[in-house]
Amino acid sequence: MSNLSGIVKSIRDIMREDRGVSGDGQRIEQLAWMLFLKIMDDKDQELEVMDDDYVSPIPQKFQWRNWAADDEGMTGEELQNFIDAPDGLIDTLKNLPADNPRSYMVREVFEGNNNYMKSGINLRKVVNKLNEIDFNVATERHMFGDIYESILKELQSAGAYGEFYTPRAVTQFMTDMINPKLGEKVLDPACGTGGFLAGVVEHLKEQANSVEERNSIQDNVGGWEWKPLPYVLATTNLILHDVELPNITYRDALDKPLTEYRRSERVDVILANPPFGGTVANNNENNFPQNYRTKESADLFLVLMMHMLKEHGRAAIVLPDGSLTGEGVKQRIREKWLTDCNLHTIIRLPNSVFSPYATVATNLLFFEKAPLVDPATATASVSRQPNGKSTNGQTDLFGAHEATPIAQAYATQTNKYYEHTLPEGQKSYSKTKPIRREVFKLIEEWWNNRKESQRAWKVDIQTIVDKGFDLDIKNPYKKEEERLPSSAELIQELMASFDRSKILLSELNEEV
Repeated sequence: MSNLSGIVKSIRDIMREDRGVSGDGQRIEQLAWMLFLKIMDDKDQELEVMDDDYVSPIPQKFQWRNWAADDEGMTGEELQNFIDAPDGLIDTLKNLPADNPRSYMVREVFEGNNNYMKSGINLRKVVNKLNEIDFNVATERHMFGDIYESILKELQSAGAYGEFYTPRAVTQFMTDMINPKLGEKVLDPACGTGGFLAGVVEHLKEQANSVEERNSIQDNVGGWEWKPLPYVLATTNLILHDVELPNITYRDALDKPLTEYRRSERVDVILANPPFGGTVANNNENNFPQNYRTKESADLFLVLMMHMLKEHGRAAIVLPDGSLTGEGVKQRIREKWLTDCNLHTIIRLPNSVFSPYATVATNLLFFEKAPLVDPATATASVSRQPNGKSTNGQTDLFGAHEATPIAQAYATQTNKYYEHTLPEGQKSYSKTKPIRREVFKLIEEWWNNRKESQRAWKVDIQTIVDKGFDLDIKNPYKKEEERLPSSAELIQELMASFDRSKILLSELNEEV
């Protein structure tokens, strides 16, 4: 591991010396496509040994073994032209014919990537460093995967470049709890660098007992990603996890009307950390029913994920506190969520889990697509809020005042909350002290018995309905001095402070 770490550090130092590469984002993009080519060629050579009829989609001239593997090979201006010329490596690979899935994958990877390095001598140095790694050795391949993730974590400007990193401890915990099975269709509609997908692949490989079962993983585990850099990182990440042809689509998950999805496209499991805090592009909110249209990406992803789940499909997702509360369209989305799905578990996380990318409070939410009762047999009634108004001005499938089947179901359903607290003596998570898988052991122990404690509590669904489907419910067992004040309490304290200041100023003026 230390040797591999040293190789990666050397590569980054070489890139910093090159006048064409500016910032962490360009360095990781440069490394990503070069890594992809190296790993693809190693995998191609494996496949050529196993199958005499296999032909690489990469033209022979541009295969890593033929231009990069010899440490004494081309360098300087010759190497620079080989990569950058109109008929060079970059242009050739981004214009490959899409006549088979593997060729299409290579074309998609290079479609949005560039060669930033301006020195052919520096390019040769980077290539030679990569040649020190043998990706045909399984242990080396997986060890490099760890370093690959550490590079992403170290990016201070990650959010600006789309490399939002979900800590491996979080993806592993969520995957273990949702427990995908062989044969189930699994989707991450905002897969980023492929952390959840890699976790699912490893989880399923432990269940596979035959070549056929191993091959089924590739077909059943898929993701969508619309930014070029995360797309190539995700593709390479899955290749590192022994997926020959990663099932990742280069697309914006919100670009298609919900009505155009076929029933056959729905999935058994969704694992995702959808983008939040962003604004939806290209008027894609118009692809959603008018009642749920919003510019907030996280809210639309929630609607999409509910739609993409099969009946009794299950999901584990990350959402910020802002998606758990709010009026208007946010409230209508949560109403649909709690009506169409059983949101059985909410794990509340400290603000620092996703540092340095984001410092907002986040939650892990686990739910099953399972309506409270069969809508065909439900008695319709109007759901009234405390202000006397219905939530959407229409007749709903449940009512707060009548003993309808759904109202009775609401009376028995509860949402289980668990507040994850920082390890003793630690004030926050950070790059040097990240969240670790073992901190979730207490939650796993609680998972099967769901007993209330200082960290765990439950809220019946009717209470949530009466609160306007507000899911941002604080730990009732937390000591007052430990509990963070709500927004309303902060505003109230601020106003009181202003009032005190006015009184003091008035008294001072009187004395003068």
